[in-house]
Amino acid sequence: MFAKRSAVPKTLAIAAIGALALSACGGSDEPAADESGLGLVAEGSLTVCSDIPYAPFEYEEDGEYVGFDMDLMRAIATGMDLELEVVDVGFDGLASGAVLSAGQCDIGASAITITEERAENLAFTEPYYDSLQSLLVPVDSEVASIDDLAGESVGVQAGTTGETYTRENVPADTEVVAFPSDAELYSALQAGNVAAILQDLPVNLAHTEDGTYTIAAEFETDEQYGFATTKEGSEELLAAVNEQLAELRDNGEYDEIYNTYFSE
Repeated sequence: MFAKRSAVPKTLAIAAIGALALSACGGSDEPAADESGLGLVAEGSLTVCSDIPYAPFEYEEDGEYVGFDMDLMRAIATGMDLELEVVDVGFDGLASGAVLSAGQCDIGASAITITEERAENLAFTEPYYDSLQSLLVPVDSEVASIDDLAGESVGVQAGTTGETYTRENVPADTEVVAFPSDAELYSALQAGNVAAILQDLPVNLAHTEDGTYTIAAEFETDEQYGFATTKEGSEELLAAVNEQLAELRDNGEYDEIYNTYFSE
């Protein structure tokens, strides 16, 4: 089946959210009451943390956050009679549960693979996407498999399941170079600083559109993405999001959103 946006720095975006929260309280140290029963960061809004850009799951287009994750989150928020607010954060802090525990957002949506390790600190919704890993190389590269990376360098995104898979499977003399996001990864490949990129297939596919790069190999890893909440205290929110996911599948809207970003 196929086929992180703001220009504002992450720290400023987070600071802005904090400032809005304070102003909503009239300068009081007490947070605004949330009458939804969902324990939301901001009343009337579903606040989502995401590492942007990470197309096709989350990116900015014409001043709006879009992508498969963002469109699903927007539809879920609408179904819950909430506005959607997005906070751009680093992936490490999101996947570890740190930004959620700090109360920066209600839920994480950033192509987060469900793993046992992450589930120790996060609660996940029902899976909403099945993913593969893949190897992206220049079209004239002699690298055709993971074994061909012997003596070469390969780029990965730090803290991801792609990094874990790479370190566990590449030849011993392969140099694995971790970058904070896909933007830095792709730039390193373009500059010739790495011979290949190993990460989620849909993201690598987006880099093949101009014909300069190609997918050398795909890897079945049985990965599934889930939206993430805090481990404790988010039971009502988790149930509400799962209910909306099920409704989107039943009414066909999930398929419409899926087909917007992926093709056979």
